[in-house]
Amino acid sequence: MSGVRTRRRAERGERRRAVRRGVMAAAASAVVVVGTVTGLVSASGGEDGDDRARPVVTRSPVTVPLPGRPRAARTTPAEPAPPSPAPGVHASPTARPSATRVSPRREAPAAGASLYRHPQSQVLDWVRDHHDDPRRPLIESRIAARPAAVWFPGHDPAGITGEVRSVTSGAAAAGRVPVLVPYAIPDRDCGGASRGGAPDLAAYDTWIREFAAGLGDAPVIVILEPDSIALSDCLSDAGRSARYASLARAGRTLKAADPRAKVYFDAGHSGWHPAEKQAALLRAAGVATSGDGIFTNVSNFHRTADEARYARRVLDALGGPGHLGAVIDTSRNGNGAPAPGTWCDPAGRALGRAPTTATGEARIDAYLWVKLPGESDGCKGAAGTFTPDYAYDLATG
Repeated sequence: MSGVRTRRRAERGERRRAVRRGVMAAAASAVVVVGTVTGLVSASGGEDGDDRARPVVTRSPVTVPLPGRPRAARTTPAEPAPPSPAPGVHASPTARPSATRVSPRREAPAAGASLYRHPQSQVLDWVRDHHDDPRRPLIESRIAARPAAVWFPGHDPAGITGEVRSVTSGAAAAGRVPVLVPYAIPDRDCGGASRGGAPDLAAYDTWIREFAAGLGDAPVIVILEPDSIALSDCLSDAGRSARYASLARAGRTLKAADPRAKVYFDAGHSGWHPAEKQAALLRAAGVATSGDGIFTNVSNFHRTADEARYARRVLDALGGPGHLGAVIDTSRNGNGAPAPGTWCDPAGRALGRAPTTATGEARIDAYLWVKLPGESDGCKGAAGTFTPDYAYDLATG
């Protein structure tokens, strides 16, 4: 689920609206890559934070998420970070009281399942090539050893089925659940740093069908198109409606191809749209009939507790159905939000809660590492590239 993050036309309009609201608008989350999709890794750490990221074209062969830009920064005091489990240990955060009732018959997607760590990533390459680096043990144990999402940002209809299958088949063989991020919606990032995607929605529909063909029949978690809903106000009314219809088709296509797939739709994060507005957008995109819930905080820094409360408010505002849940990106939100406007590799951040499907939180199905910890927003290193100094700062934050 990041360099010079300035959107053109959309950003200017968003700034004006943000000024009227008295908060700073955030940029989109992101990832972009060149070449083939490979994987990612990582799994557990500190606590929570605030901000959004976006992609940039980077070197291959790893799928990489990029820089993040913050939205309204929070000033809530940081939550204490849970102890980091040993590498490979599946962490289960302590349960907290929830504000939302859940039907006892509701079963969280892949509840209690172990998440998949793809064996190829930039951080793993660095670990393999730097045996004598004093930072390596900590980066390896706290980042490289943990499961994280695999992004698919290239519009490559001829190759996408095989790219997806290479990840899902490896996960199925290991008895683990992969987290996949299709990221090829047309007009992606409103023409900003993460611009790209399919040439039009017809081409995107074809790409999604080919993507779905690689899912197999084992459990998978799909983070469907970060920013595609929360960051859609650069589109015309007709363009927005067409995009939402395409996302609804995508959700149905993915679930028809693999009935065990759990598909989550974009809900931005707690510092962006009010819950009622975001719910209205999600409703228009068909989340209730085409998906399994929502995702929040991708490439951002908002606290886990804030995100959980926000996600439940969005779900409540949707008014049902009761099967919908939420997943939260906790990859680098361990110390809460940075100062407003500090979006590019902000200092003082930390890894967040360990990736897990056992959150102990009502309607929160998983904590995931969607943004890849250590991959720069463009300040501590080239956007989207693994930067050991940044990774080490997150691991020790």
